[in-house]
Amino acid sequence: MSTDQALRRPDPAGPAATSPPRRPGLILAFLCLAGFMTFLDVSIVNVALPTIEGDLHIAQTSLQYVVTVYGTLLGGFLVLAGRLGDTFGRRRMLRTGLLLFALASLAAGLAQDAPTLIATRGAQGLGAAFIATAALSLLSANFAEGPERTRALGAWGALSGIAAVAGVTLGGLLTDGPGWRWIFFVNVPIGVLGALAAPLVVGESRAAERRRAFDVAGAAALTAGLVLLIFSLGQTVDDGDTSMARVYGGFALSAALLAAFLVIERRAESPLIPLNVFRRRSLRAANAVAVLLLGTCVTLFFFASLFMQQVLGYSPLRTGLAYVPLAIIVAVGAGVASQLVTRVAAKPVLVAGLALTGAGMLLLWRAPSDASYLADLLPAFLLAGLGLGTSFVPVQVAAFSGGRDEESGLAAGLINTAQEVGGALGLAVAATIAFRRVPELTAWADGVPERIVEARTMVFHDAFLSGAGFAMAALLAALLLLPYTRASDQPTPPPGH
Repeated sequence: MSTDQALRRPDPAGPAATSPPRRPGLILAFLCLAGFMTFLDVSIVNVALPTIEGDLHIAQTSLQYVVTVYGTLLGGFLVLAGRLGDTFGRRRMLRTGLLLFALASLAAGLAQDAPTLIATRGAQGLGAAFIATAALSLLSANFAEGPERTRALGAWGALSGIAAVAGVTLGGLLTDGPGWRWIFFVNVPIGVLGALAAPLVVGESRAAERRRAFDVAGAAALTAGLVLLIFSLGQTVDDGDTSMARVYGGFALSAALLAAFLVIERRAESPLIPLNVFRRRSLRAANAVAVLLLGTCVTLFFFASLFMQQVLGYSPLRTGLAYVPLAIIVAVGAGVASQLVTRVAAKPVLVAGLALTGAGMLLLWRAPSDASYLADLLPAFLLAGLGLGTSFVPVQVAAFSGGRDEESGLAAGLINTAQEVGGALGLAVAATIAFRRVPELTAWADGVPERIVEARTMVFHDAFLSGAGFAMAALLAALLLLPYTRASDQPTPPPGH
């Protein structure tokens, strides 16, 4: 028998040989808890950012990296992590991700300076990539196709909305209580206990065919290029001591790494992203819209936290509670969209959602420095939240429209990567635009308290306007690029991270 045939044989010691007794409820709860931890860390850090800024003396222009590096590493390694799990075992990759996430969380909680915190957030993102892909694959493997799997996937999908509420609220409680470091420390026992319990709860699972090669070079080039791009964008608004040669050099190296990624993908035996998949028009459009949509979403959460605490004087706990209606309406919008796309089509639902999102961001752009929550913030949160929830579902549907069954896994990986990377890139661009005027406005404020508040308001207004611009760009992309597909022809996609 050839080496290739041996590598492609199903594992003789399959799940039946080593699996614990199958307890569907326990398996579902365990896998959902693992996924919940990764969802939670997307939102839990936002409310703590102003406190972290003060404690670690992070320049406000660099604060974005605490968020962007997590999303970039998570998005950059999602597809590779999934393929590693298919070959070496999904439970094994889940345990690896849980331990890495726990260790990185411990290091983040102990961080005494900005570089350490940012680096450990990147390690968290890498661990989250392994957890998210392995947990979702194990869930699909343990629940038979049909109503059983649909219910399980529905529980998994509902976690993103619940985690958004829990993240911002728990972030406020912990920051106001034992301190911001506990938003990281809480992950440690969950991750370690999860890694230890995995063999007792869920059996091992692998793909029937083993891959001989993994595109590690492609994943590294893509992620390094994106990280360097985000860092270079941030450097353009540093406090003036950064040489432009270093900034332009960073952009040039980022472009070289991303070009190298394209070359690697064309030549790789088993490419991370087969480029010919982008021949499908709906997939191209869905990924472009996803990048812009998540850019809007992350910009909203990041800058609204700063606005409420640094301009309106909210405490971290009050800020977290202020987000609850926004998170709830996102879940409501997603539920409405799930019904609409089966009756109408993805394109009109997506266009309506993006229009609502843009309108909500424009309301935040007009919020004054003495904004009332009920009159100024809540209407904006409800509009933007309803729009975001309404947009998430049709973007996923469009990504799978017209695709073959064998492409579904790749399409899921691509749309999830576009979302994670889009959030990081969008925030980097919005921060670059918003913080470019900080030196000028600082000089204008001249230490006068009223002027300082007004200057901060103008900075955050620029950020909200940038978010509205992302939403409008996504709206144009959907109108011009996304084909109209009848509701009866639209597939139901597997839920993503």
